Amino acid sequence: MGRLVLIRHGQSVWNAENRFTGWTDVDLSDRGVEEAKEAGDLLSEIPFDVVHTSGLKRAQRTAEIIISRSSFSGNIPVIKDELLNERHYGDLQGLNKAETAEIHGAEQVHIWRRSFDIPPPGGESLKMNAARTVPYFTGKIMADLEAGKNVLISAHGNSLRSIVMHIESISPEDIVSVEIPTGKPLFYKFEDGQITREDL
Repeated sequence: MGRLVLIRHGQSVWNAENRFTGWTDVDLSDRGVEEAKEAGDLLSEIPFDVVHTSGLKRAQRTAEIIISRSSFSGNIPVIKDELLNERHYGDLQGLNKAETAEIHGAEQVHIWRRSFDIPPPGGESLKMNAARTVPYFTGKIMADLEAGKNVLISAHGNSLRSIVMHIESISPEDIVSVEIPTGKPLFYKFEDGQITREDL
């Protein structure tokens, strides 16, 4: 049996400032570092064989902190790939969410943030995000699980939402309301070719 753990990076500096972050490579906030440490302590007894993370340092640093608190010695391979990056928010990146709602209207901003297939100007929809994230999961990450490895994915709210949608067969209509909080692990087991959610 293999274990799969998904974790959204700890709070970033721009999360704290309520900004659209997307592919902007901002670091963790002090709170985000603490969230990563708490997750590391929670996960310290799982012997991870491999870590998959995005091309962005907030996810990479979260993974590094978690690994540093492991009870198991030895180097764990960390695979970094932009295919696991957050949705690209296009023209909205760097803008304050509340101020953007004042300019464009709360309903329009809600559509950009929470619809499945309507992208923000110059950016990606969740559907577009899933089109790169899910094939990475079914190709690279499933191969690790099928080899009996324990896998940690340290990524982002929307890239993980895409993976959860795939794993749990959640509809596009329902996945947009699924919240993935920062620094809180989601646990799955891989057994007999099936991935199932665990509540630990």
